[in-house]
Amino acid sequence: MQDVDVMSKIYDALIKLESKKRPRPRSTFSGIWRNDKVGSLKLWWTALSLESQIAVAIAAVVLVFGLLLVAIVNQLIGRALRTQIDQRAFMMATNLSDAAAGQVIARNTLELYALLTKYARLDGVAYAFIEDNNGEIVAHTFSTFPPEIRDTLTANERKQFYNREVRWKGKTIHETRTPILEGQIGAAHIGIWQESVTAEIRKTLLPLVALITMFFVAGVVLSVFLARGIIRWLTDMTGMVSSDDLDTSVKNRVME
Repeated sequence: MQDVDVMSKIYDALIKLESKKRPRPRSTFSGIWRNDKVGSLKLWWTALSLESQIAVAIAAVVLVFGLLLVAIVNQLIGRALRTQIDQRAFMMATNLSDAAAGQVIARNTLELYALLTKYARLDGVAYAFIEDNNGEIVAHTFSTFPPEIRDTLTANERKQFYNREVRWKGKTIHETRTPILEGQIGAAHIGIWQESVTAEIRKTLLPLVALITMFFVAGVVLSVFLARGIIRWLTDMTGMVSSDDLDTSVKNRVME
């Protein structure tokens, strides 16, 4: 009998030791928070009436559709505005190259500096400069011409239009280059601040996005009220039909 008790105690001790060695499942904070959040949403959803659930579902669909539409409009109009700004910069550089052609040929440096200063004062312009057909800077609006602005092009490339992005003073600049007299005597350069382009696009887009958002918020509110009204009407109709059926059943039984 004592041997059986001893064996039983040994067996219990081994079981306890084995249970201590087994790793216990750990619950991370994110997992617990996620489960609590999902559970709270389920409780909130089940606590709603059928009428409220349908209204919330309709509002969610309209809201998602509205957000998608706002994102699409933002992308499309943003690209269109950026293209328009690039075209405006191209026209500015073209006008500068046409105005500077005679001054470059005559090597009238003072007139070139006055012309470049006029263009550099335009809204959003970071700098402007003129180079000859050998790539040498003839006139510019910098106090000292920065080396990061200088580009190395071949003779054929100097005769072409192009756009590029440069970094100056820690900011991004969109530069447009326009040949002067088809590149025979040089080219005109105009740099536009990226932050100026972004601000102009945002200034145009924000009122439009706000207007679309207001319409969709009004649509969400209206759809919720319509959905609740339709649901109440259907509920009332269902109750009337049920009452009529009950009255008919009772009359039939009385007549029998």
